Amino acid sequence: MQVGDVIADGKGIRYSVRLEVTSVQEVANGISTVISNHSVDATVNKLQDILREKGAKLFALVDHSGEAERVGLKMQATKLLIFGNPRAGTPIMLAAPSSALDLPMKLLVWEGSDGRVWISFNEADYLGKRHAIPTELLQNLAVVNVIADIAGK
Repeated sequence: MQVGDVIADGKGIRYSVRLEVTSVQEVANGISTVISNHSVDATVNKLQDILREKGAKLFALVDHSGEAERVGLKMQATKLLIFGNPRAGTPIMLAAPSSALDLPMKLLVWEGSDGRVWISFNEADYLGKRHAIPTELLQNLAVVNVIADIAGK
């Protein structure tokens, strides 16, 4: 899926969204990274609000930097949100069972060594190729692009 018109499926509702991403960094292996204009914690809070509004379930919030600190290691602020919507994810896993390795969806919020905050996620097209997901189901994954873009602003 390209930055541009995205069709997202949430709770059986379809919407068309025009993304205006100010900075996307394409990274190897299907990972996209979007800059956030907020701190890691503020970005995570914003993402949680957006996920709730979209009807997605937050399955886990992993505080990698917090866990590192607990064992005496220092790490830039890094948190992983694991989320999904069974209405969107189940059809994908039924069509392509190996996709359960990458589902639920994930958003990684991290602070770079320069202090800038980023949101990284797997691209829908990458997951589609990796697991041979039928094209018509890729829209179920594309919502992550929209969520990351909104949270970064």
